[in-house]
Amino acid sequence: MRLYSRITALLDATTTPIVASAHCDLPCGVYDPAQARIEAQAVRSIMEKYNASNDLDFKVRATFIKEERAELVKHHLWVLWTDYFKPEHLETYPNLHDLFWRATKTAGESKKTNDVAVGDRLLAEIDAIAEIFWATKK
Repeated sequence: MRLYSRITALLDATTTPIVASAHCDLPCGVYDPAQARIEAQAVRSIMEKYNASNDLDFKVRATFIKEERAELVKHHLWVLWTDYFKPEHLETYPNLHDLFWRATKTAGESKKTNDVAVGDRLLAEIDAIAEIFWATKK
């Protein structure tokens, strides 16, 4: 079958749709708080480099990249929170919601500042989430 015909067949409204259901985006083994932590480490590192530089062009670029990475932190945390953690986890770890709320708020705060202490706090909050995550993976 030619490529055009395949694409046409896929787009044809009369084609029987394939229905799939899952409780997560991909099999559960793909979740890991390390993704959020790597981006948070980048945020903190950029804060340090920003503070050490006198180059205005560098600072503009660093700010753009830091904000982008902070948004990725929020994304990775929310995927973990909404797709991995289940009600039974919240029963066992009643502070879980607050941990995620604070970490995503700190990620947002890190977009507005170059205070390395905010970057340190973000890493500590992600580490607290990671500790619970790994306890639930046993």
